[in-house]
Amino acid sequence: MDSNKDHPAFAPLYFPMELHRKEALTKDMEYFFGEDWKKQVKCSEATRKYVERIHYVGQHEPELLVAHAYTRYMGDLSGGQVLKKVAQRALKLPSTGEGTQFYLFENVNNAQQFKQFYRARMNALDLNPKTKEKIVEEANKAFEYNMQIFNELDQAGSLLAKEILEDGLPVHNGKGDVHQCPYYAAKQDKGALKGSICPFRTALAMLSKPSFQFILATSVALAAGLLAWYYM
Repeated sequence: MDSNKDHPAFAPLYFPMELHRKEALTKDMEYFFGEDWKKQVKCSEATRKYVERIHYVGQHEPELLVAHAYTRYMGDLSGGQVLKKVAQRALKLPSTGEGTQFYLFENVNNAQQFKQFYRARMNALDLNPKTKEKIVEEANKAFEYNMQIFNELDQAGSLLAKEILEDGLPVHNGKGDVHQCPYYAAKQDKGALKGSICPFRTALAMLSKPSFQFILATSVALAAGLLAWYYM
């Protein structure tokens, strides 16, 4: 965006003070991983593909940056604000903002008004019909890239659930008669009690883990944010 700040198709949407997130992201990564976070953290495959697409667009079709900027920033100013609170609760982060700087837009006093202003600027861009159509197509691609990241979160959640069970967390607390559990009772009636695990207890064990809470909450909040953006 900095490289294309003077491009006629993107210049009206260039708001570095209000929207750019690099400095905020750096603070969050340093909070979670320390100053050498770049050596500790590996970019996920879905995120890498997303970044590569943005770099390609910036170098070869700068007008399509409109789609990525609008999708990213308007989503962060909408559902992202919900996600901030979810992250603070699930990860027990301080209310002073450490670890959630990404969601803090210090230079945006009124998110709703700014989104309306940003949308008006975008609609006023002097673009031909073909370019507008390409921007819409690129916005759809941006959604697809986000969905691929959601899928990675789902996979991470599945791996975490497996780890929870393998770590021996109780999926049934062992108190009282196991036959009082409807799941086990049904399994016993069918002669399939051996090796069975009550899904309700499994869910409770999984949800007791803050990391799984955050993965689940992130998926829900981001999906809600994208839907809110789409119907604005």
